[in-house]
Amino acid sequence: MADIDLNNLDFDNIGSWPLAVKAVLIVIVAVGVLALGYFLDVQTQQENLDRITGEEKRLKEDFERKQAKASNLKAYKAQMVEMKDSFGAMIRQLPSKTEVEDLLVDISQTGLASGIEFQLFKPLNERHIEFYAELPITLKMTGTYHQFGEFVSGIAALPRIVTLENISIKGGKGKNAKGDNLTMDVTAKTYRYLDESEVSSKRKKRKKGKKRKRR
Repeated sequence: MADIDLNNLDFDNIGSWPLAVKAVLIVIVAVGVLALGYFLDVQTQQENLDRITGEEKRLKEDFERKQAKASNLKAYKAQMVEMKDSFGAMIRQLPSKTEVEDLLVDISQTGLASGIEFQLFKPLNERHIEFYAELPITLKMTGTYHQFGEFVSGIAALPRIVTLENISIKGGKGKNAKGDNLTMDVTAKTYRYLDESEVSSKRKKRKKGKKRKRR
């Protein structure tokens, strides 16, 4: 190979080249073909393989998540039953429309039983929220800290849900103020569930409002 002068090779007659040169040429051509094949085909297949591998990983993770949910399906169903029972118990604590007046009487009697004197007992307009209605009541009363404590405890003991908000207690003033008497302003809120006709009416109004906005 060292004795071969490449300048004397006839490129128009490769068949006359020495065997060693032919062998080298074949190797070079083979390497070139393999390299070209890699870039034209193998590289594309490698990219497809990487994509498929990534897709397989994603599908496997998705399957594992779904399998975990399926294995916990019984627990989820049990939780749903428990939540429905709890929700039902809360609903039963809300009075119906016909029971609200009785509840207002219970709140008033709770205050009187505590020795409190009402200066104001004013139910306000109802506010509908989803499946229930909220009825705020503005209260103004006079009494002692002890009597106010008994009133709050009595409200908490009622079988129906009543909340007390915006509580303000001030010292007794004016001619009728007695000893350690105080004045308490508070908003009591009671709730009732909406019957089917009210819920249906509310949904219809909501749909009408949406149609008007679209127009």
